Amino acid sequence: MNDAQTRFRRVLLKISGEALMGDQGYGLHPPTVQRIAREVKSVHDLGVEICMVIGGGNIFRGLAGSAQGMERTTADYMGMLATVMNALAMQSSLEDLGVYTRVISAIPMDQVCEPYIRRRAVRHLEKKRVCIFAAGTGNPYFTTDTAATLRANEMSCEAIFKGTKVDGVYDKDPKKFPDARRYDRVTYNEVLTKNLGVMDASAIALARDNDLPIIVFSLDEPGGFKGILAGEGTFTTVHG
Repeated sequence: MNDAQTRFRRVLLKISGEALMGDQGYGLHPPTVQRIAREVKSVHDLGVEICMVIGGGNIFRGLAGSAQGMERTTADYMGMLATVMNALAMQSSLEDLGVYTRVISAIPMDQVCEPYIRRRAVRHLEKKRVCIFAAGTGNPYFTTDTAATLRANEMSCEAIFKGTKVDGVYDKDPKKFPDARRYDRVTYNEVLTKNLGVMDASAIALARDNDLPIIVFSLDEPGGFKGILAGEGTFTTVHG
């Protein structure tokens, strides 16, 4: 293994629930879940310790529920439960590939996953198990972006890898504007002041305060996750 492949020892991969839908309008698309699991395994095979946080928007969107008259706290808890379902699906796909995986929930549900205990989670990582953190922070009003940044700091991760549908951060939506410009590097403050939509403001501020880089890349690019760890491919780094 060369130095470029090992420059990250421990990372957190954050993906949206929508990333698991494939071309469907909602729910889980098993071939897509399996494809992402293979991407994770390819990085795990390099010896990198991996945490994951997966959103729940493919099953339930808390803010959308709130907008339709549902009380916000209830809607957010439903969204947290959706993330547990996604985490279990990803665990199943990873273990089919021979990757030992633990789902760790901020809301205790002992029959299906472990409760979050920081020292135990760190030990799982040291034993080269993939840890999938579910149920956000366990609190309403906090997004899975904020949960990902919190867990990445608690686990002493060296970077957050944000898998999206585009190959980095742009000054405007590249799907709508052909002249959109991609940033190679952008600061936390630029993301906040220009409202670039990498993660929500709480997550960006938490990353900035702990000097935790965020690497934004396309999850749709085969081999992209592994390639970036080797210093290849197209991505944007959010830094201090």
